[in-house]
Order: sequence, then C-alpha cells, then structure tokens
Amino acid sequence: MRNLMAVTKALADESRVRILLALSGGELCVCQIVELLKLAPSTVSKHMSILKHARLVESRKEERWMFYRLDKDDSTVEAREMTALVARLLANDPQSPEDAKRLKQILKTDRDELCRKQNR
Repeated sequence: MRNLMAVTKALADESRVRILLALSGGELCVCQIVELLKLAPSTVSKHMSILKHARLVESRKEERWMFYRLDKDDSTVEAREMTALVARLLANDPQSPEDAKRLKQILKTDRDELCRKQNR
C-alpha cells in the first residue's frame, strides 16, 4: 500500500503530471523542466523529489547539470501502471500538445543559455 500512496501523492499535482508527460519523450535537464513549467527552480526541485520518492523518475548528475528520466528499471508496478493510465487519460487534454510544442522549442535552446537565464 505504501508504494501506491507514494504514487498517488506524486500524481496529485498538475505540475508533476506535466513533468512525467514531458519525460515520456526522454531525459531532460532540470533547467529544461523549469523553462517548460515556468516555475522557480526550488519548486521544480521539490516536485522532482516527490516524483523520485515515488520511484517514478531517476536522476543523474553530469558536471553542473541534473538530468531526470522516467524510472523504468527500479519503478514499482504501481508506478508503471499509474503512469501509463495517466498518459492514456490525458492523451486528448489541451495542455499536452501545448507542452509538447513548447518543449520542442526548449530542446532547441542551448542548456547553458537556459541555465544562465534562470540564474539571473
């Protein structure tokens, strides 16, 4: 039951669901997630901590960059099934294509530039 509660808590926030949907396309740097959601880095960090606790995402650090991706190796059955369900249920939600379009533009931007812009 603990795993299910952690997953449902993680999925109970629109920003965290948007992060998961964005990560379904592949690994992202935290600065790219910040840019997509237009949230403070500290807020995104808190969201990522909750997602990581639920074993929905995993992270890796490369020099000064923190990268996140969906946790496919260590995730629980509850995490995989709930994430797939949410993705199916939101397939036609208007926010999803908006985020996909915005993320496409963000991925064209240099990460160093994004990071500098966010740290001003």
